[in-house]
Amino acid sequence: MFRFLVRRVLGAMVILVLISMITYFLFFFLPSDPALLSCGKQCDPQNVALIRKNLGLNLPIWTQYWHYMVGIFAGRHMPVGNCPAPCFGYSFANQQPVWGTIADSYPTTLTLAVGGAAVFLTIGVSLGLISAWRQGTVFDRVASATSLLGQSVQIYFIGPLAILFFSTKLGWLDRGHDVDWAHDVWGSVTGMILPCLVLSVIFWSNYSRQTRSLMVEQLSEDHIRAARAKGMSSRYVFLRYALRGAMATIVTIFGVDLSAVLGGAIITEVTFGLHGLGLLSVQAVLRSDLPLEMAVMLIGASLIVVCNIVVDLAYAFIDPRIRLA
Repeated sequence: MFRFLVRRVLGAMVILVLISMITYFLFFFLPSDPALLSCGKQCDPQNVALIRKNLGLNLPIWTQYWHYMVGIFAGRHMPVGNCPAPCFGYSFANQQPVWGTIADSYPTTLTLAVGGAAVFLTIGVSLGLISAWRQGTVFDRVASATSLLGQSVQIYFIGPLAILFFSTKLGWLDRGHDVDWAHDVWGSVTGMILPCLVLSVIFWSNYSRQTRSLMVEQLSEDHIRAARAKGMSSRYVFLRYALRGAMATIVTIFGVDLSAVLGGAIITEVTFGLHGLGLLSVQAVLRSDLPLEMAVMLIGASLIVVCNIVVDLAYAFIDPRIRLA
């Protein structure tokens, strides 16, 4: 177990370094000039040169990258001010610390991603289990048809419809707003219900179909028939043996879908007007704001890598046939 963790952590560090290098160096192939964007249209060459110096853009690209990576762990002093760790630099657009901007925005994205994942796993797996238990019934056919319908819609289509129907017309749910866990816990919960439900639609539809298919396949295995031949009840065999055999694959699918969940969170934020990392990433690209773009990219990649390590660790507890060495 320990050797597995060491290998995965070292591999994760290599992946994150490669992502940071690719993102950082590709930025300099863009035709836009961050110093000119920061200065504005009415700007003379002297001011552009001063801004370039303050942002550290006058240094060689490898030196800039090294200073950036060191600053994340140790902080650094920049011409525009001291930047304590974790230092992701200062925004090219407004010269404000990037970490402060990230800290204000990530709770909304994290709440949306975690809440959406909890919803689609609960609904999707539950529907799949019931469909497998009652395969061939009316419930099974309706659930399968609903799952196919859910997979065919998109967030930017169903989001406005959900706002119009559940918020504007019926008034059942809040149309969605940013979270503020420190000052308004209940408002943060109610403001995330509708966005989480919309984000979960395309995912629970897939998990419902996948879970049903896996459970039907497990129920036809020899060890399931042997357990039934020993006199075990159908419900016990279904939950104790078939479900455990299917869960390993479901966890694998969830690990693969982590990046899709973050991508769906970005679209959901734009649809509901939420100020999370999704909106920040779009603004960073439009403004050629490298520090902000790098920070969003590294934080998103770090979350995906960490969650995949946790998923791998979960294999050993779900399926005893899997050993981590």
